[in-house]
Amino acid sequence: MLRLLRLWRLAGHDLRLLWFALRHEHRPLWLWPVAILLCLYAIEPFNFAIPLLGVLDDFILLPLILHLVTRLLPEDIRLGFWQRRLAR
Repeated sequence: MLRLLRLWRLAGHDLRLLWFALRHEHRPLWLWPVAILLCLYAIEPFNFAIPLLGVLDDFILLPLILHLVTRLLPEDIRLGFWQRRLAR
């Protein structure tokens, strides 16, 4: 259970980074389509048809995919995000 909570805390950080990257002027061209597909994956009808598999999917696979997407971002975007967070 503790690992699941750590995964969700990491997902919250990754969501903030993704939002920052989507608004960044030097974002990669692939970022908007991937973000849209990720949103569609999160609200897919399969989650409603088979609730147990949908919960496992949302709690485990979605944060892992989100983390992978943020790891593929260019280094300057990730550094800009950290600098902005530290400046607060």
